[in-house]
Amino acid sequence: MHHDIDQLRRFYYQRALGRVVQRILRDRLTARWDPARSSGMTVAGFGFAAPMLRPYLPTARRVTALMPGPQGVMGWPAGMPNHAVLCDETAWPIQTGSLDRLVMLHGLETSEHPRELLTEAWRCLGPGGRMMLMVPNRAGLWAASDRTPFGFGRSYTTGQIEAQMRRAGFQPDWHGSAIYIPPSDRRFWLRSAQFWERTGARISRVLIAGVIMVELSKHARAPVGPGVRIHVPSPLEILDGVARPRPQAAPTAREID
Repeated sequence: MHHDIDQLRRFYYQRALGRVVQRILRDRLTARWDPARSSGMTVAGFGFAAPMLRPYLPTARRVTALMPGPQGVMGWPAGMPNHAVLCDETAWPIQTGSLDRLVMLHGLETSEHPRELLTEAWRCLGPGGRMMLMVPNRAGLWAASDRTPFGFGRSYTTGQIEAQMRRAGFQPDWHGSAIYIPPSDRRFWLRSAQFWERTGARISRVLIAGVIMVELSKHARAPVGPGVRIHVPSPLEILDGVARPRPQAAPTAREID
């Protein structure tokens, strides 16, 4: 089940709770990927990652917000040249190996083809490319509530998402958590959100976060396993296409005369 673009836009840009979530996730992202160091980089986001990409617009060489067809697309950013693209979730209009940074938010958990989606992400990332994945935490309150976008689709534990990433050819380099307040519009929680984020980072075993964040790098490896064999041809196989010489028949008596 995919998100609807209108619901996502209302949550992140019009609802007070969504604006708080946007600020928290964006602060966690920029703490890992400093926008000032993105000069000359190609940055993209898939799903509804546009709110996370704005800090990179002034410095990155190119910024693209990829939005899957079933979700829909909106013009982004407002008041500026458009950087949003409607695309198939398993066929992005991105050149192979051209991305330096990729953010995936509200993309994997609702995908109908998660394996193919991760294959496409792997294709588009270049050598040394990194991906930041943000998914609902299965143990958190946010995955159990359908009043926010994190209550739709699959939810994960850290171990599950890291195992799935390794199978797709990614190397988990860091993982963290975010959004420790409950999915509530009450002013108390909204005003104290930053306090709970700082507290949750210190005692995460007690406070359960709503979102799991995993930073991954593209792990290029040679195909190995029982289904992959190396065949070294023998000299006879190499010469199969060359006609072998045949001994000439002995001349007959008529030919001698």
